Amino acid sequence: MLSQRTLAGQNRAYAGSPGVSRQNRGQGFVPAFHDTRSGRSVISRYADGSPAPIHMLDSLPEEWVSRYDAAGHVASARPGVVAGFLRSGRFYTREQVTKAV
Repeated sequence: MLSQRTLAGQNRAYAGSPGVSRQNRGQGFVPAFHDTRSGRSVISRYADGSPAPIHMLDSLPEEWVSRYDAAGHVASARPGVVAGFLRSGRFYTREQVTKAV
């Protein structure tokens, strides 16, 4: 399941490649999440609704969340929710971005 820990692990695994936000921003990719169950994708946002330059779990739709922590922040997403990027309305996984750039 997607969590802060898995996001950090993904960032380490893709460090220095277009699979992380910092390396693909110039090609028009926006941090996003995709729900494989519904096929819906959403961009990552701050609490005020503005687009975030990194993956922020707290911006997930409520129905995608499996667990909150004691402070009310998203601790994990339900199975099938993946982190990736949107560009021109299309969702790309981290691996797909590395091949697209």
